[in-house]
Amino acid sequence: MSELITGIQQVGIGVGDADEAKLLYKELFGMDVLIFDDRAPASLMTKYTGDALHQRRAILSMNMSGGGGFEIWQFTSRLPNKLPELPILGDLGIFAVKIKSADVKKAHQYFTAHFNLTLSDINQTPDGREAFWLIDPYGNRFQVIEEITCFKKGKHVCGGVIGAVIGVGDIERSIRFYKDLLGIHREIYNTRVTEADSLQKDNIPQALHKVLLKKNASPAGAFSKLLGHIEIELVQVEGRTPAHIYHQRYWGDCGFIHLCFDVLNMNQLKERSLLINYPFTVDSADSFAMGSSAGRFCYVEDPDGTLIELVETHKVPVLKKIGLFIDLKKRKHNKPLPDWMVGMLALNKVK
Repeated sequence: MSELITGIQQVGIGVGDADEAKLLYKELFGMDVLIFDDRAPASLMTKYTGDALHQRRAILSMNMSGGGGFEIWQFTSRLPNKLPELPILGDLGIFAVKIKSADVKKAHQYFTAHFNLTLSDINQTPDGREAFWLIDPYGNRFQVIEEITCFKKGKHVCGGVIGAVIGVGDIERSIRFYKDLLGIHREIYNTRVTEADSLQKDNIPQALHKVLLKKNASPAGAFSKLLGHIEIELVQVEGRTPAHIYHQRYWGDCGFIHLCFDVLNMNQLKERSLLINYPFTVDSADSFAMGSSAGRFCYVEDPDGTLIELVETHKVPVLKKIGLFIDLKKRKHNKPLPDWMVGMLALNKVK
C-alpha cells in the first residue's frame, strides 16, 4: 500500500470564544505557533451545519516539540451548542485527544501546580506507558501520554497531538476502516478490560474492548518529521448502548469536531475510499485558502459517523509580513522539508 497519510495535522475543537481558547491552549499544551487565523463562511460544510451557511473563525496553532496542532473553531453567526454532559468512555465519536509528553510525571506536576483542572492519577496503559487524564475548562478530555520522540525540544512539558481515543459501535469494522483507508496498521494491543472512569462522578465500572492502532512517523511528506507518530485507540463498550457524542449538534459546536490527517496524494486516497465504500462527503476539489495557508481538504465519515478531515497542504506561511511562504505544489518529491525550514514556522507566535 502506498504511503498517503503522513501524520495527524490537527484536531478540530469547537469553542465559544476563539481568542480565549487560543491563549488557554498556549498555556495548557504549549500551542504557541500560529499557522493561520481565518474568518470566512463555512460554505462547504452545510451538510453538517443544518443545511445553512454559517460564518466561522478558525485558528490553527501548533507546538514545535512535534505532533499535530489544534484547529480552534468558532461559529461567528450563531451561538455554538455546548456539550450537554460529559461523554462516557465508549460513547461514539472522539472521546479524548492524546497529547504526548517525554516526562509524564513532570507534566502532571505542572497541571496540578498551575491550573484548577480535573486530573486523574498517573496510570499505566496496556502497553506499559505512563499516562493520565485531564478535563479542560470547556469539558474536553485529554490523555497526556508518554512519548519521547521530539522534533524540537522546547520549554513546555507537553508536545502536540499524537492521537485520539474514539468510541465505536463495532470495533472490527472500525479497525478495517482505519487500517484500509488511512494505513494505520500496527496493533499495539487488543484487550478487554473492566474499568471505571476516575474522572466521572458515578465511577461505575464498564466492560470495554480496546484496540490501539499505530503508524510510525512517515518517511515521506513535507512536515512528517514534525507531525510524528499516529495512535488511534478504538474503544467499544459492552453491556450498554453508547450515546453519540454529537447527536443533534452541528459540526463546529463545542467539543472535538474532527480529527485531521495530512495527505500526500488526495486523488489516490479518494480512489481508495471509493474502493472500500467510504466515499468522501466533502471535497474542496481545488486549492482552498485558510488565511495565508492553502490546500485541498476533504471529509470522510468513519463507520459511526465520526468526521475525519483530510488535508493536502499546498502553501504554508513562514513570515507573512514579508511574504515568505513554503509552496509545496512546486516540489517534485515528497521528502521531508529540512528541519531548519520547518523550524521557521515558530517565527509566527500566538498572541
